[in-house]
Amino acid sequence: MTLSSNGWCSTFVTLGTQGGPLSRPDRSQPANALVLDDGSIILVDTGDGAAQQMAKAGLPLDKVRAVFLSHMHFDHTAGAMGILSLHYQSNFPEVITVYGPPGTVDFVNGLLEAMKPFAAAGFGVPGEKVADPRDTIKVVEITDGSVVTIGDAKVTAAQNTHYTFAPGSEQDRKYKSLALRFDLPDRSIVYTGDTGPSTNVERLAKGADLLVSEVIDVPKIVAMMKQLRPDIDPQTMQHLIEHQETQHMPYEEVGKLAKAAGVKAVALTHIVPGTVTPDDEIAYRKLISQYYDGPVVFSEDLDKY
Repeated sequence: MTLSSNGWCSTFVTLGTQGGPLSRPDRSQPANALVLDDGSIILVDTGDGAAQQMAKAGLPLDKVRAVFLSHMHFDHTAGAMGILSLHYQSNFPEVITVYGPPGTVDFVNGLLEAMKPFAAAGFGVPGEKVADPRDTIKVVEITDGSVVTIGDAKVTAAQNTHYTFAPGSEQDRKYKSLALRFDLPDRSIVYTGDTGPSTNVERLAKGADLLVSEVIDVPKIVAMMKQLRPDIDPQTMQHLIEHQETQHMPYEEVGKLAKAAGVKAVALTHIVPGTVTPDDEIAYRKLISQYYDGPVVFSEDLDKY
């Protein structure tokens, strides 16, 4: 099934569709690219290998104008170093603005520190003029309700429930996970990021043309965790299980969200675990269709919508 034959000028590319942190040979870590009608690119999360996935998709690095990070988990951010440093090393003149929740400034400052050895040595040519990496990157922290305009894209952020710190607490102030809505001239796209069930995300997604939603098979992932880490202490395992059960989206919850928001189509991503057999797909579609009867696609890496 495809969702791409509607005459849209913008293109949303699922660069990586594997929920982390474990890597797989057949799916890359969470990353997406929104290509605007003028050819400029907004990256939406930058999981490990994002730059390589861009190359596979035929997306030029020099067209990246902004990076949005939904939250600070490494499976969504590990590829940022590649994007920013390779852009710098290529001497592209454009400034990339990194938008993300509280903590993004510290994160990018750490990447800039890691760039210092190259910036000092350059290409090893005596007398070479070397630019300061800080002149090529701008950082803007955003939070629930933030609105940003990039070209003809209006981007709205909403806090989701991937973190469940008490509202108003110090932890809630410092650490946020965001869902993002992209309102474009031709359509609207909502990216849940990592989240559990959330009325805030439901409001954000109201009437969207495309909902790009994370999804998880909780029983399978819990069984896999127990197999991989039989030595883990019980309390830590219980916290991990609680995280999977309440701070991610089982298939039926995706159906509930899609119905409540009245979205026109759903693209599933951040698929955990990564393998979806034909029998799995039948079962998963049944769970979703209890609540939502619109088009649903199981995204693969490099799919375009």
